[in-house]
Amino acid sequence: MTELSLLEPAGAIRQVSLNPAPAFTKPVRPLTSRIAYAAAHVIPRPFAENVPGAPADIDWDATLAFRHHVWSWGLGVADAMDTAQRNMGLGAAATRELISRSAAEARTVGGALVVGVNTDHVEDEQISLDAVIDAYLEQLHFTEEAGAGVVLMASRHLARAAETAEDYRRVYRAVLDAATTPVVLHWLGAAFDPILAGYFGSTDSATASNTVLAIIEENRDAISGIKMSLLDADAEIALRARLPESATMFTGDDFNYVGLIAGDDGAEGAPARHSDALLGAFAAVAPNASAAIQALDAGDPDVYHRILGPTEALSRQVFAAPTFYYKTGVAFLSWLNGHQAAFSMVGGLHAARSLPHLSEIVRLANDSGALERPELAAARWSSLLTLNGLHA
Repeated sequence: MTELSLLEPAGAIRQVSLNPAPAFTKPVRPLTSRIAYAAAHVIPRPFAENVPGAPADIDWDATLAFRHHVWSWGLGVADAMDTAQRNMGLGAAATRELISRSAAEARTVGGALVVGVNTDHVEDEQISLDAVIDAYLEQLHFTEEAGAGVVLMASRHLARAAETAEDYRRVYRAVLDAATTPVVLHWLGAAFDPILAGYFGSTDSATASNTVLAIIEENRDAISGIKMSLLDADAEIALRARLPESATMFTGDDFNYVGLIAGDDGAEGAPARHSDALLGAFAAVAPNASAAIQALDAGDPDVYHRILGPTEALSRQVFAAPTFYYKTGVAFLSWLNGHQAAFSMVGGLHAARSLPHLSEIVRLANDSGALERPELAAARWSSLLTLNGLHA
């Protein structure tokens, strides 16, 4: 049996058994019981100047092939989101090209695609609310012309400019009024981006939820749902119970997604509710996510939990604090699984996690069936250890 080398925090190497790849099969029909999007990352050219502060130089063939990998498992792709390093190396020109290319590729296979619309092409950090609206509208029109669905991302500019909850309502009202198709709202917590603390007008999630609901209620026809990424399952469940039937809750909780997607039976006469998914974690475990939802489609929640449950510990490690460096773990697993030739990232962000942290990702991926090609993963991880002067 092939062994897998793991690194202890003090530098010692130990061997564990390498588990075989799970016998997951790709779906032969669309997934129906849950909507699931994987927030995909970008893959740079490893020989290019992808150093801190340099413009992103992307390997488009590998980046788009990864999206086809996600689509082949029946999942949708959420592109140009924070997983693709928005605000962390992916500049405006590369973002526009990514949206255009992904939209064109989605059309070739009928793949579901939503992309992030933000204000991050504006270089000035502090701008007025009117300028925030204009910035949103510029990206909105570009995205709609490209033929992609819209996720209206939380804006750093809006977080800085807004002084009251009404400021958020005003900006969203103006932007949503211009949307030609319903959009998904985006609520990203401070763990992912500290600048977004107090988004929607309050650091208290219940108070901010009231503002979110007000925005949804007064713009029902323009909003299809909300992606909630606070890493707070109770806050998500509370808001989910209050959403109108026209709005879908997309969990972005990479710590608690298994139970949130499974849902509840309702209480005291309330209808059963579940969250659909728009997760960076699903980019790392697309086959597992697909197989689990296929089990739900077949009416077998036990198999769903057996498949997806173990991946949650892996996701918690990938998204461990400082959470905004989770992208490093997503790219690392992509490399281990053979989706990119090198463990490299835009802006040199592959250096954002330590070897012991990565070793724990390897262990948990092995335990949860997230290594798609175990022998390749073991060999690549061993080579990284050797490169760093560590030997089994």
